[in-house]
Amino acid sequence: MLALGEVMLRLDPGEVRIRAARRFAVHEGGGEYNVARAAAAVHGLRAGVVTALVDDEVGRLVEDLVLASGVDTRWVRWEQPGGPVPRRNGLNFTERGHGVRGALGVSDRARTAVAALAPGDLPWEEVLGGTRWFHTGGVFAALSPTTTETAARAMRTARALGVPVSFDTNFRRSLWAARGGQQAARATTRSLVTSCDVLIGSAWDLLPGTGALPGDDPAAARAAFEAGVARIRAVAPGVRVVATTRRLVRSASRNAWGAFAWSRSDGVHAVPGHDDLEVLDRVGSGDAFAAGLVAGLLRGDRLPDALERAVATGALAMTTPGDAAHGPLPATAVARRKDPAA
Repeated sequence: MLALGEVMLRLDPGEVRIRAARRFAVHEGGGEYNVARAAAAVHGLRAGVVTALVDDEVGRLVEDLVLASGVDTRWVRWEQPGGPVPRRNGLNFTERGHGVRGALGVSDRARTAVAALAPGDLPWEEVLGGTRWFHTGGVFAALSPTTTETAARAMRTARALGVPVSFDTNFRRSLWAARGGQQAARATTRSLVTSCDVLIGSAWDLLPGTGALPGDDPAAARAAFEAGVARIRAVAPGVRVVATTRRLVRSASRNAWGAFAWSRSDGVHAVPGHDDLEVLDRVGSGDAFAAGLVAGLLRGDRLPDALERAVATGALAMTTPGDAAHGPLPATAVARRKDPAA
C-alpha cells in the first residue's frame, strides 16, 4: 500500500510539559504516513510513503526513522535547501497528557517542502501502478491549495487504475484557519471523497447540520452513525465502506474506545472494543485504526472482522509513545464482545 502525506519530526518531552523539557525523544509521524507505518509494523504489509522533504540533516533523520519503521521511501521527493522561497521540514512538539491534563500538540510546519507539492511533481501512473491500496486524507489536503489538488489527482489516478482508495477526513481546525475554516474544509472534503472507496470519518466532517457521535449512549451513537452514512452516500455514492471511531475520554489516561462501520455488502456493524482502556499516548490511534481496517479489507476480511482488527490496532497504538503502533498485534487485543446495540 502507499500513503500520500506529510511526515514530520515529532519531539516528545516524555512525562514533563513542553515548556519544562530539557531533552526530547524523537519520532516520525503524520496523519497519512502513520497508516502506512502501522500497516507495515503491525500487519506485515509492504508499505510506502509519498511525500516531500528538504534534503538537510533533519530531512535525513526523518528518512532514517521512516526506513527503520519498514516503510519504503522511493517516492520521497527531495527538495534542496535554500532557493527563492526556502522550504523546511515540519516539526511537531507533542505532550502525551496524563490524568486531568490532556494531550497537547504544538506544530511548526509553515513553508514545508510537502506543502508545496503539486499534482505534476510526480508520475502518478508510475507511482500507483504497482500498488494494491492507496491512502490519503484531510491533513495532507489541508496543507495548501496545491496539496488539495495533488490529493485529487492521485485519488483519480488510483481509481482509474483500479486501485482501492481510502480517505481519512481528519479535520484540523488550525490547518484550515487561513483557508476558509470548517466550511471550506467540508466543501473540499466533499469534492475529494467522490473519488474514494473507503471513507474513514463521519458526516460531521463533510456536511453542516451534523454532529459528533454521542460518546456515552451506544444506541444513540449507532442511530447517529446510520443517519450519517445515509447523508454521506447522498454526496459520495461511490463509497463502499464508511468507518468511524467512537471514543469517550474519561481522562487523558483512560478512554472508552470502539467503532462503527458500514459496507454495501455487510450493512452496519459495531465493535464496543474497550470500555476502560489504559492510555499511554493516544496520538496516532485513529491512524492506526485506519491501518487495521485497510489491512483487514486487503486480506479479504468481512467487515466485522476488519473492524475488530481496526479497533485492536488503534488500542495497541495507545500503549506506546509516539504516533505509531508497534507490532505484533496480541491476540488478546481483539475484543470479540457483542455490542448490545448491534
